[in-house]
Amino acid sequence: MLTYNLEQRNDEPKYYYIYKMIRRDIERGKLKKGEKLPSKRSLAEHLGISLITVENAYQMLKDEGYIEPRERSGYYVCEIHVIGEMKEQNQQLHMLPEIPEEIEDGRLQNAALSSFPYSLYFKTVRSVITEYGEELLYRSPNEGCAILRNSIASYLLRYRGLFAQPEQIIIGSGAEHLYGTVVRILGADKIYGIEDPSYHQIRKVYEGTGAVCEMLPMGEDGIRSDVLAQTRADVLHVTPFHSFPSGVTATIGKRYEYLEWAREKHHFIVEDDFDSEFFMPGKPVETLFMLDDSSSVIYINTFSKSLSPSIRMGYMILPERLMECYQKTSGGFSCTVPVLEQYALAEFINKGYFEQHLSRVRRKQNHKMEV
Repeated sequence: MLTYNLEQRNDEPKYYYIYKMIRRDIERGKLKKGEKLPSKRSLAEHLGISLITVENAYQMLKDEGYIEPRERSGYYVCEIHVIGEMKEQNQQLHMLPEIPEEIEDGRLQNAALSSFPYSLYFKTVRSVITEYGEELLYRSPNEGCAILRNSIASYLLRYRGLFAQPEQIIIGSGAEHLYGTVVRILGADKIYGIEDPSYHQIRKVYEGTGAVCEMLPMGEDGIRSDVLAQTRADVLHVTPFHSFPSGVTATIGKRYEYLEWAREKHHFIVEDDFDSEFFMPGKPVETLFMLDDSSSVIYINTFSKSLSPSIRMGYMILPERLMECYQKTSGGFSCTVPVLEQYALAEFINKGYFEQHLSRVRRKQNHKMEV
């Protein structure tokens, strides 16, 4: 008769524990092929459990091919082939500490986290849930929800003087996700020229997609001109404003040099505008996207530093000539940002809260500089 200690079952259902013990004995050869199992009633009485508990256990074993019923005879062990030696599994969970963890990321140092208006943002989230209800359960278009793309387009024109149609704006879960989207659009067969030094994840993402990277040494105003003239790169990935970790901001002359390189060679530039919301002082530095007249610049920015690292949301602006290519290569994918987060951020921007937050952070930074 099968004997199992039900007190050792770690709060799992009795039927599952019986199933697991019998399965273990079969896999280890303790119960051999063709051996008859006790009847359901006799095993239930022996273990002091209900008949339905044993029936459920036997049914699972039968469904998985460990035992087979024979008419008017009972249940018998089937032949199974175990690959490798069966090992006792340690089923004790080692729970992770449930405390906020800060991940080391140099680009997120001095993020606006301490100034983030939590109560206002969460109030906005609650308002969005109340107003839109079931609409938040719909699947997001792959480019992102229209309400957020419209909000970002209006914000960029109002705050940055950057003009882009909402249909050119693609939403994604942070800059790194969007780097991968760039490779899907332009191709992994291209050589991607990257600033040296630069944010380490840029190279990681590109090489992770199978693309080849060429590191381009930096000078005092951006990528050195002699290096740019000789590079084999097809795509240039640059951070014109406060490149990390060098802190270099490309001069207006260097920006036009980048654009001339792209125009002459019919190549593309990925403009990573990560830190640009906190420009100091005066009006924001003009982006390559704003200066471009040959539709050669793909603009990328995120809300990870301007709002919070936990808001994994960014956006990409594509030149119009790449829109069709985007639809062919990425149009079938779902947007990686939940609809609720998109609507909440759109509302946060539309109400003016985002720009108020940026102004507050800039005033604080300006005060520190004056002191």
